[in-house]
Amino acid sequence: MIAGSFTALITPFTENNEVDYHGLEQLVSFQIMNGISGILAVGTTGESPTLVWDEHNKVIEKVAEKTKNNCICIAGTGSNNTAEALTATKHALHAGVDAVLLVDPYYNGPSSLEIRKEYIEPVAGAFPSLDIIPYIIPGRTGTQLLPEDLAILTETCKNVRAVKEATGNLENMKQTRKYCGPDFTIISGDDGLTFTMMTDPEIQCTGVISVISNIAPKAISEMVRYLSAGEIGPATKLQKALKPLFELVTVKTMESTIRGNVECRARNPLATKTLMSILGMPSGRCRQPLGRMTKNGIETVVRAARKVQAENPEIFEPAAEAFHIDIHERLNSDRYLKGLYYTEY
Repeated sequence: MIAGSFTALITPFTENNEVDYHGLEQLVSFQIMNGISGILAVGTTGESPTLVWDEHNKVIEKVAEKTKNNCICIAGTGSNNTAEALTATKHALHAGVDAVLLVDPYYNGPSSLEIRKEYIEPVAGAFPSLDIIPYIIPGRTGTQLLPEDLAILTETCKNVRAVKEATGNLENMKQTRKYCGPDFTIISGDDGLTFTMMTDPEIQCTGVISVISNIAPKAISEMVRYLSAGEIGPATKLQKALKPLFELVTVKTMESTIRGNVECRARNPLATKTLMSILGMPSGRCRQPLGRMTKNGIETVVRAARKVQAENPEIFEPAAEAFHIDIHERLNSDRYLKGLYYTEY
C-alpha cells in the first residue's frame, strides 16, 4: 500500500531557465531529512508540461538515484498520447522508480471508458511489475476517469492499486471507496482536503501527494502520521498551523487593467515557487507560459507566510536550518521580492 506523505516536487530552474540539477538534489535531501514518505518527480508541480523529454527523464533519474533506499520514488509519466506514456514509463522503470503517476489524458478529452481501455490498461499491461497510479484532476485535464472504470481497472490490472484523487469532489471519492473496496488506496491530491479525506470513514484516504510539503515537509509528514494513528488533536493543531500555506496552492486576485478588472489565478506551482524564492530555497521562476505573480498576489503570499512565521515558526524551522536562511528577515525585506511580480499589466 502506498501511504503517508509524498511531495510533488517542484523542478528548480537556473537564472538561464535551465534545470537546476544541483538545486534538485538539495531539495530531495531536504525532503528525506524531514521524514517524507516519498517524492513525486515531474508531476504538475514539477512543471512537466514545459520540460522537454530529455529533461523530464533526467529529473526522474536524479530523483530515483537520490531516493533509493531512503524513500519511495514516483515518476510522472502521463501524457495525452499513450505511446508517449509507454515510452516514459519504460524509462522510469529502468531508472528504478517504485511507481508511476498517469494523469488523465488532457486536451483531447477521451471518455472514461477510453481512458481505461486505451490508456491505463495498455501501460499497466506493459509493465506488470510496476505500480500504476491514475491521477484524476478534471480541473486541469477536462476529462475524468470515473470510479466505475477505476473499479474495473483494479480487477483487470493487479498493479492498479491506488489513485491520486484531485477532483475536489467528496462524493466522487466516496464512490471510489464504495466501488474499489477497502483495500484500495486513495491518496489526496489536494493539501486543503487531506484532513477531511483521511478522517471521513467513507473515504479512508491513506495520505497525500502534497504541494506545500515542498516548503514544510516535516509538518506535513507529522500531520499525516497523526491522522494515520487516529491522533486527531495534534493533527488538528498542525492543520490549522498549515492552513495559510494550503490556501496558496492557487492564489486568486482581482486586477485592474486598461480594459477593466479581471480575475487573475496564480495556479500551482507559481505561488509555491514564488514563496520558495522569497525564502531562499532552490526554485527559480516558472517556465512560460506561467509567468510572474501580480503585486496583489505577492502580498497574499507574503501575508500568509508571515502569519505562519508569527504564530507557528516551527513550520519553517527545517527550511531555515537546511538552507541557512533567516526566515523573518526574508519575509520582511522587499529586496527579496525583486523580479517576482509584474510591475505593469
